[in-house]
Amino acid sequence: MKKEIKQFSAPVPTGALFLVGGHEDKGAEDLEKKGQSKHPEVLKAFVDLLGKKDPVIELVTTGSADGSAYYEDYQRAFSELGVSQLGHIHHDTRAEIIKDESGDGIVDRIKAADGIYFSGGDQLKLTSIYGGTTFLCTLKERYVTDQLVVGGTSAGAMAMSTPMIYAGNKGVQQIAGEIKVTTGLEFLKDVCIDTHFVDRSRFVRMAQVIASNPTCIGMGIEEDTAIVIRRGIEAEVLGSGIVIIVEGFGLTDSNILNHGADEKIYIHDLNVRMLCSGCIYKIPRNSPPHW
Repeated sequence: MKKEIKQFSAPVPTGALFLVGGHEDKGAEDLEKKGQSKHPEVLKAFVDLLGKKDPVIELVTTGSADGSAYYEDYQRAFSELGVSQLGHIHHDTRAEIIKDESGDGIVDRIKAADGIYFSGGDQLKLTSIYGGTTFLCTLKERYVTDQLVVGGTSAGAMAMSTPMIYAGNKGVQQIAGEIKVTTGLEFLKDVCIDTHFVDRSRFVRMAQVIASNPTCIGMGIEEDTAIVIRRGIEAEVLGSGIVIIVEGFGLTDSNILNHGADEKIYIHDLNVRMLCSGCIYKIPRNSPPHW
């Protein structure tokens, strides 16, 4: 008999999360690169979610080493979707964001924005620079109490969760304990987000994360695909690819404790779901509330 899992209460976010698996279609830019035109469904869905004719969006390119190039790409894409107010936020060091916060300008911009969109790059750079800052606190407060939409793609999506994968590529993911995790920006807790999931064969590394803490849910998002999360738990898939959900509640055995022994990983009784555009998934709340 399946054991019933007790549900716990916590503040319900008023805002929404918009998590993209990377390489989302950008309209005219992709027409130039691919020689064909695709409707930029994912980015259009993000703009539509904001619910305004000409919304204010802040693009955070901190995860990238070349923020200006990312900004130009997204400025072109969002402009095609009718967005004329696209701000640019980029920090290469923690000292830079601390300095910006002292003038309150960066915080005021976050308070005025309808949506925030984190580009790709290095998720560890995002957490190490923004963790514990007024910038991040303001984002979280608005996400919980206001109708702010917080989006991210690739590393920008991975940083939203806790635990957050920051190292462990295809070459080592089969070795027990070789996947490195840390605390993410914590817009989602007990949820691990991974991106480029099918294209870069990342199922095994996600399985390792879940084996190390079966309380967590794994969400692997493929490229040009997104998950919209409303009320903190209601996830809807959209875009051209799939999302793979990995659950470990029924896990019975693994050798995850043999880390450092250079052993190939084995895991028994994971539960896997494959979702496509239009599918709905309700995130279980199995632990006492964190807020």
